Amino acid sequence: MIELPNRALEWVVDSVCPGAKVTSVSRLLGGTSSLIHSITLQTGQEEADYVLRLINNEEWLQEEPDAAWHEAESLLFASDSGLPAPQLVACDQSGEACGMPAVLMTKISGSVVLRPENPDRWLGGLADTLTRIHAVPADGFAWQYAAYIDLETLEAPEWSGLSSEWTRAIAYARDRRPAAKTCFIHRDYHPANVLWTGGSVSGVVDWINGCRGPAGIDVGQCRSDLAQLYDVATADAFLSAYEAAAGKTFAYDPYWDLVALIDTLFGPPAVFSGWKALGVTGLTDGMMAERVDAYMLSLLKRI
Repeated sequence: MIELPNRALEWVVDSVCPGAKVTSVSRLLGGTSSLIHSITLQTGQEEADYVLRLINNEEWLQEEPDAAWHEAESLLFASDSGLPAPQLVACDQSGEACGMPAVLMTKISGSVVLRPENPDRWLGGLADTLTRIHAVPADGFAWQYAAYIDLETLEAPEWSGLSSEWTRAIAYARDRRPAAKTCFIHRDYHPANVLWTGGSVSGVVDWINGCRGPAGIDVGQCRSDLAQLYDVATADAFLSAYEAAAGKTFAYDPYWDLVALIDTLFGPPAVFSGWKALGVTGLTDGMMAERVDAYMLSLLKRI
């Protein structure tokens, strides 16, 4: 059993059922911005599994002190809308009870699949699930999409040998923002946040950035991840699958792909630590740089 602070475990028990017995605690793989644990509680003769997020990233909390409340509201909104999301159990926004801001939720069965036996079916499941999220109106949701990077001050990345191409891509993202219908978006939709059971999607996790915004930014986020995890062809196949699932409700614009990609330019591309934790081997930081450049060039051909 991986130990958590006693106060956090006591809060979990009190939030679910005072007197329940903690039978197991395990750290979940893939989390990179907070501590995420699976906790099993026994109440009488029944056991149930829960997920506890403890937000221990001080820099993040300085920028978003309401991060725990944000996820709690996203979970409520998603579950109330019939989406395959965990159910909110409790939220410790200030961290007074747990020692750090915390969100307690139900645990969805299933596992992350990053090396699918049937890639086409897998991409179709990712696309279909995302269209379900985007079908939810979000006019009344408090949080709104914003880019992570300041495009006004961003320059071509030094790690790439394609300075002129990146300059063109950044200029396009800075100057060409189109009008776009808003809907509920996950804001961090990628394969490591989607769970599968028996070849079908069982749930979507990590709703801490959920907000109202353009569907294209979610599509672009997933495409960017797929281009790095696999290649441009896989990213393009996902776009085709999403367009087929969304039909006339979605009008593709490469702008959102570019912005989603540029949102990751905090430094030289590196293998996502979550992929490593989930068993993906053979990737290198050099491969990520090559794939990011190749994906960016593919997007320039679309504008």
